[in-house]
Amino acid sequence: MRSGCKLLLLALLQGLLLLTTPLFAQQTLSIPPDSPRWELEQNAKVADYQGRQSLMLDGGAATLKDFEMRDGVIDVDIATPAKRGFFGIQFRIANDGANGEWVYLRQHKSGLPDAMQYTPILNTGANWQIYNGPGFTGSVEIPRDVWFHLRLEVTGAQAKLYVSDMDKPALVMTDLKSGVQKGQVALYVLTGATYFSNFEVRTTPDAPWERHLPPMPIGTLTKWDISPSYDALARNLERPLTTSESSAIQWQQVEAEPPGFVVLYRYREAPHLQVTFQGDFSKRLDPQPGTKVLYARTTIESDRDQVKKLDIGYSDEVSVFLNGRILYRGRSAQGFRDPGFLGIVNPENDAVYLPLKKGSNELLLAISELGGGWGFICRLEDYKQ
Repeated sequence: MRSGCKLLLLALLQGLLLLTTPLFAQQTLSIPPDSPRWELEQNAKVADYQGRQSLMLDGGAATLKDFEMRDGVIDVDIATPAKRGFFGIQFRIANDGANGEWVYLRQHKSGLPDAMQYTPILNTGANWQIYNGPGFTGSVEIPRDVWFHLRLEVTGAQAKLYVSDMDKPALVMTDLKSGVQKGQVALYVLTGATYFSNFEVRTTPDAPWERHLPPMPIGTLTKWDISPSYDALARNLERPLTTSESSAIQWQQVEAEPPGFVVLYRYREAPHLQVTFQGDFSKRLDPQPGTKVLYARTTIESDRDQVKKLDIGYSDEVSVFLNGRILYRGRSAQGFRDPGFLGIVNPENDAVYLPLKKGSNELLLAISELGGGWGFICRLEDYKQ
């Protein structure tokens, strides 16, 4: 009798567990190019290519309507006759496209270390100048004018991109940076005619959300206050802020993310302007209407009067002020230092020697942005903030 009661109780508990545990319903969608499920934007249309009905994108997007994905697998065939371009998949798109993730290939970089790249989209801006190297860029051969396959596997805070070879990932994204955990899916081409067919998306059970952050190097300046953004051409960026100007600013406290970047698109909307010197190197000193600037300040405590080296990386221009005095003005924009310069941000971009006084010192940066990722990183030798 007692044994029968135990069995009955166990059966009841199992039934209760089934009732209270949500069941995952896997969803697989195969969406043909002419489906009304696609929202076609800009230069996107249905076209026949090499005997296949396809979506043709060239400076446009095809967004899957009435669908959001957290974790899942996206498969698609691609062919591109373009010699130059940027094409790929956007996922976890949120806030009407302002935020999300983007992984893309560059035909003109085939076989080079940055033939493909992952970047988060933050406040409408891509951040490819900030996020580079392992987990963000990689080499892959990109076939031209023949069909090949892409697969994107999204799992928690990580993702893998497969190109042609479905057994070995071409790019492993160890830490997705946007922070968006669920959103829309889109095919996107910045430029260069590209055709897509055999699109399929399959949702998978949600994996644990585990960040894989790099360490924060010693000497990194992590605690900052930032100002609102301003029209850079309306300000004298070689003049420090006066005491009254600084007092009138509503400063926002932010912290650098490992390995030390302050990613300003997280806090301010990205500017979108046509930079004139991208096609004409002789114009690199011309004013660029639409350039934005903000100020960032921090305090450095020094136990004596001394000179310390500050390693600084930034996008795209910087003025460095210490205790109300300008020490440096630099530019690190794409195409500025030479026509092939990409403007990748790292702490070795430049170095400034700071004449610190004993006690508190105010370090003030004026950071200007043209595009590609607004941010900076500062490391002060032998210093702990």
